[in-house]
Amino acid sequence: MAAGHSGESVISVSGFTKRYGSVAAVCDVSFQVARAEIFGLLGRNGAGKTTTVECLQGLRQADAGDLRVLGLDPRTQAPELRRQVGCQLQESALPGRIKVWEALRWFASFSGQGGDWETLIDQWGLAGKRNAHFSELSGGQRQRLFIALALVNDPQIVFLDEMTTGLDPAARHVAWGLIEAVRARGTTVVLVTHAMEEAERLCDRVAVMEAGRIVTIDTPSGLIAKHTRDVTVRFDTGGQDVSWLAAIPTVTAVSERGGQAAVTGYGPVLVDVAAALAGHGLRPADLRVNQPSLEDVFLEITGHALDEG
Repeated sequence: MAAGHSGESVISVSGFTKRYGSVAAVCDVSFQVARAEIFGLLGRNGAGKTTTVECLQGLRQADAGDLRVLGLDPRTQAPELRRQVGCQLQESALPGRIKVWEALRWFASFSGQGGDWETLIDQWGLAGKRNAHFSELSGGQRQRLFIALALVNDPQIVFLDEMTTGLDPAARHVAWGLIEAVRARGTTVVLVTHAMEEAERLCDRVAVMEAGRIVTIDTPSGLIAKHTRDVTVRFDTGGQDVSWLAAIPTVTAVSERGGQAAVTGYGPVLVDVAAALAGHGLRPADLRVNQPSLEDVFLEITGHALDEG
């Protein structure tokens, strides 16, 4: 996770509700996003994440509540707002035959600010693909282009909605680096995702959404500390009996199988176990710890895994 952020809010949402007929897609949601923060909306498909960011951009109308983005009301000041924010495209939004430079020049022409698309080609590693058609680009190259297009009007806030879905691991890591580079420019990033690893790696704070509501907001590490207790320390026993580790106050269970020990505990259990082993003349070279993750947190606070439903 990247460094901290300033306290100035650039997005403020209070009591936001959006209905489709009798169904509340988003219900009484409130949160704030600080300048130069990567703020994640985390949840399953259908949790209300995309509806939330579409209303923040003025693409849909909120039914209730107060929404302010850069001090503007998306419901009544959408044209002015869109000149100051950027959003990532989905692949289907670009024709396969359009060239990289054509797409950037095209978007710059209606950005209202004559964006410096030539510089963006170099900044985002697209110079070698300047004349390539969109259909010829790899997944990682397409993501570079999508972000460049989102930045062509030099926005203060950029919205990225499931931008790494369908990418292979290498391209996904490239995209993550690009997102971090966007924030390094001082741009606020609102990241919609259902990828736990992505949220844990990138976000300063995450809001967990479930059934149209925000159930908790915190830093990824804060959520993990708040909602999970146990960590597991594993190591090769070298044939030694280590059941005596159960006497350590931070240890809750000790099991041994096939020469491997699994010591479950909380707090500084790794340090306590390592010190106790060293005190008994044991120094396993493979001592490692399995920390709880955001996936564990999501399961804890919603009662189901992220990919269920």
